[in-house]
This record gives sequence, C-alpha cells and structure tokens, in this order.
Amino acid sequence: MRRRDKYKHLLNGMANLLLLLFQTLMFAFIWYEIYAPTLKKTFFRRGHWAVIGIYILFVFFFTNFFGGYRIGYLRITDICLSQILGIICANFVAYFEMCLVSRNYLKVWPLLILTIIEVLVIIPFVYLVRYIYVRLYPPRKMIVVYGKYSPNDLIAKINTRKDKYNVCASVSYQIGYQKLYPLLQEYNSVLLNDLPAEARNQIMKYCYQESIRVYVTPKISDVILRGSEDIHLFDTPLLLARNQGLTVEQRFLKRAMDIVISGFMLLILSPFMLLTALAVKLYDRGPVFYKQERLTRDGEIFEMIKFRSMATDSEAAGARLAAKNDNRVTPVGKLIRRIHFDEIPQLLNILKGDMSIVGPRPERQEIADKYTKKIPEFVLRLKVKAGLTGYAQVYGKYNTTPYDKVKLDITYIENYSLWLDFKLLLMTVKVIFQKENTEGIDVDRKTALKE
Repeated sequence: MRRRDKYKHLLNGMANLLLLLFQTLMFAFIWYEIYAPTLKKTFFRRGHWAVIGIYILFVFFFTNFFGGYRIGYLRITDICLSQILGIICANFVAYFEMCLVSRNYLKVWPLLILTIIEVLVIIPFVYLVRYIYVRLYPPRKMIVVYGKYSPNDLIAKINTRKDKYNVCASVSYQIGYQKLYPLLQEYNSVLLNDLPAEARNQIMKYCYQESIRVYVTPKISDVILRGSEDIHLFDTPLLLARNQGLTVEQRFLKRAMDIVISGFMLLILSPFMLLTALAVKLYDRGPVFYKQERLTRDGEIFEMIKFRSMATDSEAAGARLAAKNDNRVTPVGKLIRRIHFDEIPQLLNILKGDMSIVGPRPERQEIADKYTKKIPEFVLRLKVKAGLTGYAQVYGKYNTTPYDKVKLDITYIENYSLWLDFKLLLMTVKVIFQKENTEGIDVDRKTALKE
C-alpha cells in the first residue's frame, strides 16, 4: 500500500490532464468551425492558439478553484458539482473574452452546447476514475490516539467518509509508549486527538521517524501558530504571531470591497427580494423582515435583518438555533432557507457597516454567552466584523460545534487577504448546493454545544 501511494498523484494528474485535453479539443473545434469564420479580421495561427490557450487557463483556474481536480480527496458528488461549476464559470468568462477579441457579440448557443457536452462526458469519466482510484487505493486503516476525552464524536465524523478512512481502533496514549509504538506500526495512518502537548510531540516525532502518516486535530494555539510569520534575524528560528486582527490597510480595502459588492448585489437581487417579500407576506400576513440583535467586531451589538422564515411566535419559549425538521419554519421559510434567500437583507447591514461580506457568523448575545461560558476562546472570533459568509460557513456547517467554529474563524483571521475573501465568496456558491451545510442542530438541543 505504501509503495503504491507515490503513484496516487500520478493517476489523479493523468485523469485531470485527459479532462483538460478533452475540453481543449472541444473548444478548439467550435472556435475554428463556428466562431473564427465570423471574425471581421482574419487571425494568424498564433492568434487562434492564444484564444484556445486562454480558454485552457480559464478551465484550469475555475475547476481547480472549486476543487474539481481533487478526484481522490473530495466526495464524488462534490467533485461533480465542482466540475460543473468550473465548466460553467470558464465558459461564461470565455464567451466575453471571445466577444472582446472579435469586437462584436457572438452567438451564445455553440458555447451552451459545448457546456452540455462537457458535463455529459466529464461526469461519467469522473465516476470511472473515482471507481478505479478506490479499487487501487482502498480506505486507509486508521487508529485514533486520544487523550482525556472520548473520540467517539470525531470517529462518527470520520465514518461519514468511509471511502477515505477506515477507523479500525482507538486507544488512549496513557497505555504508555512501549505498548503504543508497536501498535501504530499496524496501521496506515494515525490520528492524534486532544493530546497533551508533550505526548503529542513524542508520538509525532516517532511517526515522522517511521514514515507513518499522521493527522492531528489542532488546538486553538496551533491555528494561531499556523498564521504566524517566520523570522530569520539570527540562527534560531522564530515565529511571530502579531495577534492584532486586521491591519488598518486591510480594514480599508475590505470595507471598500464590502460597499462595492453589497451595492452591486442589492441592485441585481432587488427583483428577487421583492418576490420573496411578497411570498412571506402573503403566506401568513405577518411581518416580512425579522430583526434580531447580533454581535460583531469587539462585541458591538447591531440589529441584523433577515427575511422571516419562521412563525411569528417562534421564540416564545426563548432563543434557540434552528433544529433538524424544525416545525417553526414556515413552508415559504423552508424554500428561502434552502436557497439562502432569507439572508439577502443582510446586504443592507453590510452597506451600513455593521457586517462584512466575509467574516465569522454573527451570533446572538445570549447564545454567545453560553458558548463563552464553556469555551472562553469563543470571544476570539470578534477580532473582525461578522460576515454574511465566511470560513466557518464554507468549511463548516450550521450545526458545527462552537469550538470547531472558533478554530475555523481564527484560521480566517490569521490568514486574511482580499484573495481569501474572494475565494470564500465564490466557494459560497458551491455551498448553496450542498444541503448538509444547512443541517440544523438536534431537536433536543437549543445550541450547538455538546452537552
């Protein structure tokens, strides 16, 4: 198994190269046969090559951006969705590129047909490659080494990806290194969960020496260190964690981006906002908007606006997060929550300056207080403004535990850049199509805390 591992990337790379080659040939065909003859000025050979080459770059960028080339890593449904989004985005941009080249509006239908053909060919091909991949590289035999707390919740999450991992055993590090080290040799990978620093360091060094693959659930301090800066002033390596949140320059650029994007999206989405408002109002004659106090940067309170998706008396028994199959959600509410239209009015909060396009999810004061009481580090999320979307919203779920949300949000803060904001904004489009990301908490709980 270990000897074959080095060929995994080769298989993945060859499959992706074939996909790219197929898309290139298909585009070249419609360019030479349909679009090029309509040009007012005849292109030289290199001009045609340039147009095709730019198309290849578009396809590669968008497919790679959405994760469509990670055939052996993501779920098969995620790969297919990523491929489809990559194709649509690439062909959309390519159309305008061709219009600029020809200095005229071109026919759209050949590119639409190309998109359909690409999807119909690529999706079955992805399934075939994934089938071969799983046959050649079955799930890794994994052992979980844990500390004080039971790893059952983590193992349950890992078991949702049985195509990748096979958790065969779990053991406490407290059995001692003499018994533990021979045990680790029997597995393809080791997952270290919630270990004391000294024990974790010892086991990681052993695994490094023996070339055993290691997965680690990071602590919050690890996440902060990952975002630190290397300092080479002398011959002792140093890591600098500034711990200041965003700089003044970053805040300025982020605010400028918020104003431009929120203003543009309000303009584009205004017809959909009107239709949503009418649907909410006509269903039960209640208020269209739902206003609620939420927390943003430095613990400041603001009034967040959403389209109402629940019954008017939904919180008569007190504040709680939405549960799975929550009967408080109206039929209209189920639809607008599924497609995230209930969130659109928050663009007004962004334009006003209460929120940002990208940032940690804004929590209610009473729920945040409960989280902070059990997890004091929860307040660390408030170094930046709350966001309409964000790192935790893209890579987590609605019911992700508060501790994991903190780690995801700090990862965003410590690695902030405008490019990361742009990436998360586009990745949100993919998340909208993934139902599991909006899954509510269990019915018998009011918050995402594990009791």
